[in-house]
Parts: sequence; structure tokens; C-alpha cells
Amino acid sequence: MMNTTTQLSQVGDFSLERRSFLRMIAAGAAVVGVPSLLSGCATEPPTTGAAVGGSVDGLIPKYLPVSYVKPDFPGVHGSIPGFITWPKELVQSVKTVPGSGSTFKAMVPLWGTLPTTIGNRYYQAVNDMLGSKLEFELTDGNTYADKLATVLASPKDVPDWVSVPAWTLPPRFGAEIVGNVFEDLTPFLAGDKIKDYPNLANIPSDSWKFCVFNGKLYGLPYPTGILSDATFYRDDVLKQLGIKPDVKNGDDMLALAKELTDPKAGRWGADDLWTTAQLMYAIPLKWKLDGTKLVHRFESAEYRAALAWNAKLFASGSVHPDAVSGKIAESGIRFQSGKTLIIAGGLGAWDPTYSMKPFLPFAADGGKPVLFKPNPANIFSFLKKSDDKAKITEMLKLANLMAAPFGTTEYNLIQHGVEGVHYTKDATTGFPVPTPLAAKELQASYIFLVDGPIGETQARFPQFVKDECVWQAACSEFVTDPLFFSQQITEPLQFGSLAQPFDDLEKDIARGRKTLKDLDEAIATWKSSGGDDLRKFYQDILDKK
Repeated sequence: MMNTTTQLSQVGDFSLERRSFLRMIAAGAAVVGVPSLLSGCATEPPTTGAAVGGSVDGLIPKYLPVSYVKPDFPGVHGSIPGFITWPKELVQSVKTVPGSGSTFKAMVPLWGTLPTTIGNRYYQAVNDMLGSKLEFELTDGNTYADKLATVLASPKDVPDWVSVPAWTLPPRFGAEIVGNVFEDLTPFLAGDKIKDYPNLANIPSDSWKFCVFNGKLYGLPYPTGILSDATFYRDDVLKQLGIKPDVKNGDDMLALAKELTDPKAGRWGADDLWTTAQLMYAIPLKWKLDGTKLVHRFESAEYRAALAWNAKLFASGSVHPDAVSGKIAESGIRFQSGKTLIIAGGLGAWDPTYSMKPFLPFAADGGKPVLFKPNPANIFSFLKKSDDKAKITEMLKLANLMAAPFGTTEYNLIQHGVEGVHYTKDATTGFPVPTPLAAKELQASYIFLVDGPIGETQARFPQFVKDECVWQAACSEFVTDPLFFSQQITEPLQFGSLAQPFDDLEKDIARGRKTLKDLDEAIATWKSSGGDDLRKFYQDILDKK
């Protein structure tokens, strides 16, 4: 739903950085959060996901949860489980080597230093476990969208297996590309057919639903959690100041930010808290139903109230001057250095290496908060269409191994590499501690093709694991599905730029450069420029559901 600007943790724990980064990616994608901004657009309304009407339940795998290790902190209503105890023995979830010695080319994005693939003992070990070789074509994640568009424009050059982050979906992907380039996995995985792939069956149904395009299952998901964003505070600094963060409504948050602000001490109460405003006013992610009428987020009373609240925050002088001037990318650095004491963003911002905690959810008026689920998957992978169905089946067997959950030998190797080479075991917890070689050889290549359900396993920081899992469990009672949740909808091309003026308007209203009167004018322009037609497009989808 909102921007994530946090820096990666620099603690020498490669596994921690990788897992946190992936959560951050998921949260950051949810910022864009609505299908129109995440996916490419088509010139005519495509029949994407459930847009054709009816349920997708017959198209997706049957959900068959499996657990090899009891979590120390069980998930509640879909919240993530936490593990701070290393299993006495790891379980081999796939009893026989799934591969046949084949070689498959796979294209994935990576963020950070690209590892060498020649002589890489990590890749060799995982490929040995798979029984087939995955030859990775690694691309900088920041330029991946361009590379993906180029590759998909020439179907003969498409690799066997392609990772596609949702925010990089090129134009006409749902309307033309997916069905012409990639294999329909419905005959292989739908319903009880998933029983041949028990680790894939462990992936929640909502994630699979988001992999349905044009009434067929095409994607393999990288699942996300039920929560994506939070408002954090520096609990250590607040304790030093003797201030309790007792926030139960929007006025309390304004008062706390003001109380914490001391420009002479180089300290401001808050950074830009637009994320907080959206959370506590429960702004619709895209649309909401007012009776039988579809109301867009820009038209909603919640959006209007959140803009007004954020303008109050800025007017109070509680926001750091750099945030006021629009330097949002450095917000994580300001927070870590103590220049700001309240920040909001994706859960990937929760850094266990220094003292920070999230507020419990609260509604602006002090009532019951409402938290909308983010997209249930923000990274997919697709298998290139082939007449050789045995080839597709073999890749699905490899995917089943790669989706193995925590507590298995497969998960351990894919996440941590080879013991004695890429990690050693912590003498107290037994959890893997990366060696220097891990930073050079071990990258998250395989999990960008498919991964099991998300969990928190950072046992080096047991208090962090406990805090996060307890917080998520407490939040879970307020979580609800937004309208059109888990539907893969691609909007017609003509609506692609409708939302752009509101990005600047939100910033201008917060900083006092414009008012809510300008919002009224922007809404009128939005409606006449295509907003009402977009409403009809979504109403048609809703009517066919």
C-alpha cells in the first residue's frame, strides 16, 4: 500500500538481509498495491483472473497445509509463525531426487551484488539436490522490467522458467503474452492434482488465486503475509525521554509527534506519516462498496480525512525538514540516527539490529481499526509453453522441492547453503551463521521461482521474532479482504495515467501548497477523464463474480 524506504540491515547476516529484503519488496509492491499500477495495461478489457465471472476455485490447487516443525510462536488467522528453536533433526520432505539430469534456463532478478555462477558451490549443491541443473540468467532487479519486456517481445528467446515481479508486468501481459508464451498449469495442479506436489499444496489458496490469468492457472507464487505496513517508533529513545507511546487515535498521534519534537536537539517527532494516515483511516486500496455503488479511493471520505490529518501533522512542525522538502528516500537513515522518532512503511523496515517497535493498530476516531490485506503474491514465475509435458512435470517437481518449508533439509540448503562452507551453527541456538563465502556465492535465486509460506526465522534475534509474531497475531483480528482481493485484474490502457495527478496532490496538500478544494477539482477531472468509465469496467467484473 505504501512506500518502503528502509535501508538493508548491515549486520553481516546475509540470510537476514535477504529475507528482510524480500518482505520489503512485497510490502513495497503492495504500496502500488492495486492491480492497475502493478500490472501492464491492455487496449481492451482482458478477461483476467476472476474478471470473466464466477469462482476460480476449480482452477487452483487444493490447500493441504503441512508442517514439519512446531513454531515457537504460531500464526493466528494467517499471521506469520515464528521460529527461535532450531529443529533437533531436519526432515527430508522430498524423498527421491526429482530431476532427471535435465538443464533448464531460468531468468530471475536479484538486488545487490550478482554472484558468479562459475564454480559456485551453492548453486552446485542445490542443483545436485534437485537432480537437474538450473542455469540462472541473473539481472539487476532495478533494470529487470526492461530486460523482461525485451525477452517477452521475442517468444523464441524466452527461457524455460521466468520470474516476474508483479510490478514489472509489461503491457498486454494478461491480454496477449501469458497465454501465448507460458504453460497453462491448470491441468497439472488444479484441485487434487496438487497432491503430487505436497510442498506446493502447502501454499495458501489466496496466493494461487492471484496467479490466475484469463481463467487459467499460469503462475507459481512467492507468497506474502496478511500484513504489509506499520507505524514504528524508537522505543529506546522514548524510554530515555520518559514518554509512553500510548496512541489510541489520530489526535494522540499528533500530540505524541509534537511532544517528541525538539529542533534545538536536532530531533523531530515524525517523518512523513502518510502511510499512518492511510492505515488509521482505512482508505480503500482501490474501490469500496457504498451500498451497491462502487466508490474509488480518491472519492472516499476516508481518503479526504487522511489528507486533512496529514496536513495537520505537517502544519504542526513535527515533521523533519528533509521530509517536508521531499527527501523521502533517506527516511530510514533519519529514523535510525534518532533524528526522527516515528516512521511508517513496509514491515521490511523492522530492523532487529536497533531498538524500534510498531504501534498496535488504531483507528483515527479511536474505534475498531480495519487493516486491508496486501496482494497475496507479488512475485510469480512462469514456465515456457512446451509440447513436452514431461518437461513441464519435471519443472513442477523441482518447484515442489524448492517450496519446502522451514524444518526441512531442502529449505535449509536453499536458504543457508552448505554447512561448513556457507554457514556454521550458532553454539547457543543451533541456527546457521553465514560465513564470508555466503555473501559471495549465496543469493536468493531459487526463491524467486517459487517459495513456501512466509515465516520469521531470525533466531539470532529471538526478541525480534517474538515481538513481530505477537504483534502480527494481535493485528490479525483487524485484517480483512479488500474489494477484488486476490483477483488478477489488468485495466485497459486508457486508464493507465488516471491516478498520476493524485501522487503530487497528496504531497502538496500535506505541505500546505494546496487544499481539499483542489482535491474536489482533481476528482471532477478524474471522473470526466475516464474515472467513471473505469468504474463501469470494475462494476462489470463485480457483476460477473
